[in-house]
Amino acid sequence: MHHISRGAADDVRMRGFAQRHTVAAALAWLDAQLQPLAAEAVPLRIAAGRVLASSVVSDVDVPGFDRATMDGYAVMADSTEGATAYTRLPLTVIGDSMPGCPFDGCVGAGEAVRIMTGAPMPRGSDAVLPAEWVETEPDQAQTNDGIPCRISALAAVSPGKNLGKRGEDVIQGTTLLEPGRVLRPQDLGVLSSVGQGNARVVRRPRVRLAVTGNELLPSGSHPNGFHIADANGPMLAALIERDGGVVDFPGLVRDDRNAILEALHADADIVVVSGGSSVGIEDLAPTLVAQNGELAVHGIAMRPSSPTGLGRIGHRLIVLLPGNPVSSLCAYDFFAGRAIRVLGGRSKEWPYRAIRAKLNRKISSPIGRLDYARVKIVDGLVEPLAVAGASLLSSTTRADGFVIVSDDSEGFAVGAEISVWLYA
Repeated sequence: MHHISRGAADDVRMRGFAQRHTVAAALAWLDAQLQPLAAEAVPLRIAAGRVLASSVVSDVDVPGFDRATMDGYAVMADSTEGATAYTRLPLTVIGDSMPGCPFDGCVGAGEAVRIMTGAPMPRGSDAVLPAEWVETEPDQAQTNDGIPCRISALAAVSPGKNLGKRGEDVIQGTTLLEPGRVLRPQDLGVLSSVGQGNARVVRRPRVRLAVTGNELLPSGSHPNGFHIADANGPMLAALIERDGGVVDFPGLVRDDRNAILEALHADADIVVVSGGSSVGIEDLAPTLVAQNGELAVHGIAMRPSSPTGLGRIGHRLIVLLPGNPVSSLCAYDFFAGRAIRVLGGRSKEWPYRAIRAKLNRKISSPIGRLDYARVKIVDGLVEPLAVAGASLLSSTTRADGFVIVSDDSEGFAVGAEISVWLYA
């Protein structure tokens, strides 16, 4: 694979690409640059969606004691043996056990302790007699705390009935979560239950988004004259956040050497440049990357997105995306999104669901070029929308997903069963 060394880049402006790299070669260079960033500790309150950096091993049992799973009376199971609605067995109530406030005593034969769900089981007890299996006579005496002094068991319970054992949820020494896991809300609950207030997660990559073009107006502006509203900025910022990046997008960047160079030297892990990556007279970014660092890839055999570039300046990874919106989306998915995900500890694979379905119209593609074809699913069949038209962003909103035709394929015939990657 050809690499352009620092300071020796050919200026491809108004000349075209002398060669185009294969997608596989471009991905091979990119993958060689990537490894997850360092770990950091964050409070559980903001850890959802973050990627765990190291294993979590519990140093406690959860729960740390035997506890009642029903409201009722803690008893020795033997004390209820033979009890029925017709053969009631009397029990003496000797106290209360409440959540966080256990009974400080021991239950003996013929005794019971009133207990609430979640409360610690008293010493000597081995079952909970549910409240509905107990009868209290109205005229029975009560303690000062309102506890009946005597009750009658209307049914028998077996040892271990209606109680949760120590360590039933988590046993000390258990590995709860593995590195690489994207933390879910219930994961945070488990971490908190074993006494962890923070989670060690992979640092989110800082991404400087530089959208270039003198013809662009800020997002939300009404297009006028020969100026167009920026579509790539909002789209790319949302994609970066989806993939776990922290976006720095202070505004549009003019097609000016100093302005672009300032963006390329941003305090970031990755600089994603949209526009100015092709061979036009104002396509300055590739030359600036080559002059100030390494432009390893420029020009890829794919449609759309052939002007994509990859390189480095110092510690920063640089991804040059074409300005045409569909090309920008495609190149982001293949290269920038992959880099952001891996740096943030996520899978390098696309975050899209794939389905298999049959094609209702052929897709043609020349050998030696990878094609990204937008498609719709109509009555369970795949219908191509367009293969060309890199500036037609609305085609992606009409599409349900896309199909990839690899560079060693001439396409797919009508009726072929193919993989479709769904946008949602």
